[in-house]
Amino acid sequence: MKTMTCEEMGGACGVEFSAETFEEIAEMSMRHGMEMFQKADVAHLKAMEEMKDLRETGEMGEWFEQKRDDFDALPLDE
Repeated sequence: MKTMTCEEMGGACGVEFSAETFEEIAEMSMRHGMEMFQKADVAHLKAMEEMKDLRETGEMGEWFEQKRDDFDALPLDE
């Protein structure tokens, strides 16, 4: 299992997500983002705007692959 934080996934806080695969981490991060959106959390809304910009400029795929590489480089949790 490996752990990444919301902030490491492009978010705005230190909430940790632990999973066996990057896809699981990405799903957890997305669900957390939706919760923060519903709460109108200002810091997370700003981070979501930055993600929206990545989608609009076509850079999201590259960003996603970099995050996958970051996950792959992490050591296994103890």
